[in-house]
Amino acid sequence: MSTNPTSPDTSWFRSLGLGLFLHWGHASTQGWELSWQMTGGVHLQPPALEPVPVRTYFDNAPSFRPERFDPAAWAESAWRAGARYVVFTAKHHDGFAMFDTGLSDYSIAKTWGRDVTGEVVEAFRARGFRIGLYFSIVDWHHEDYPRLTDDAIAKPYRVGVYRRGTEEQWAHYRRFMLGQLEELLTGYGPIDIVWLDGEFEHSEEEWDFAGIRDFIRTHQPDALVNDRCLGHGDFTTPEQQLPVMAPDRPWETCLTMSSTWGYVPSDDTWKSPRTLLHTLIEAASMGGNLLLNIGPTDDGTFPPKAVERLETLAGWMDRHAESVHGTQAGLDLWQFHGPSTRRQLADGGERLYLHLTMRPYERITVRGVPVNRVRAARLLGTGTPLDWSVQPNLKHVHAEAADPSGELYVSVPATELDELCTVVAVDLAVAPVRVDAPAGQAA
Repeated sequence: MSTNPTSPDTSWFRSLGLGLFLHWGHASTQGWELSWQMTGGVHLQPPALEPVPVRTYFDNAPSFRPERFDPAAWAESAWRAGARYVVFTAKHHDGFAMFDTGLSDYSIAKTWGRDVTGEVVEAFRARGFRIGLYFSIVDWHHEDYPRLTDDAIAKPYRVGVYRRGTEEQWAHYRRFMLGQLEELLTGYGPIDIVWLDGEFEHSEEEWDFAGIRDFIRTHQPDALVNDRCLGHGDFTTPEQQLPVMAPDRPWETCLTMSSTWGYVPSDDTWKSPRTLLHTLIEAASMGGNLLLNIGPTDDGTFPPKAVERLETLAGWMDRHAESVHGTQAGLDLWQFHGPSTRRQLADGGERLYLHLTMRPYERITVRGVPVNRVRAARLLGTGTPLDWSVQPNLKHVHAEAADPSGELYVSVPATELDELCTVVAVDLAVAPVRVDAPAGQAA
């Protein structure tokens, strides 16, 4: 339990590195984007989508029978790729519950007879994942929201333009929404993350985000809530892009592998494995996580291109996971021109991880380091020792400083480069290990 019920512990979240986001629903049977296919996407926001009539979309639910659904296989694939937390869409804006709800017949438990959310939670928890549930506070299917119709929305969707019901309908809907949220908070054991969405319809006062946050705290006091619980979030989650500067609190970037969130086979804008890996590394170098999305197919498997990317990440993680998991933000960019992370060593020293996302010319330079504390430099992936030298700051030399700062130079042979991202590990002692080493030489 949290010692302070108003401020749950976020330390475990800060260094997870990689998470798996899962957007899945009955729309996958038609290759439609989840929910947004009804609106033809969002005005001025890529990708553009071909609108599907609302009734056609809603009536598609009974066709969803993912007979090859195997959440344990999902968990194993994601774990090998380096993911350590999962966020599963228990309900998206279309209102289709991927869990066994007693408040609506519009659910996978009614159309297929299985509680998919429960099976996902059980499998991923057994593999060691932190568990997150995505829940849209919007419900375009519920009669009192009120239900979406083709003549009630702009196609494509315009943020801020939506249909309103009566005050009585809104009060009834909020009771329903909180009722479903309570089912998720009480039916699946400890939940680590409650990932809300849908804050863009209705005002902050109408939603009463303070009340929603207190409601979650009552049932899951240790759960973190994202910043879409406006004014009451525990972590920030920019979407589809890394922030220009690291937020001043825990954060993640949520990112699709292609352009769409659900399973849309016509979307062939897949990001390369290298691009995904470099995004993960850059997030970690700023002290954040990458929540990487997959939209499973209609039969319950991951798309082949998603599997290919997970396998590529797994191969790199086999050799380099130490530079991502459990690390902190690294050096400033003036010190090293690239992403970096760091960790404390058991003896009190420190290890720097220098991620070479671009090929170096002959050597790399690290500035502003305590040069007399440098103990070793090696390739993390192979353990190969690297030649290095140091140059203390001349002012520190003239002052005969015992612990001068300066520049570290590490030679990286072109033949030793990793095809995705080379990582150089530099070990620093807790105190100077050299006193009189000549400038430009290693001890």
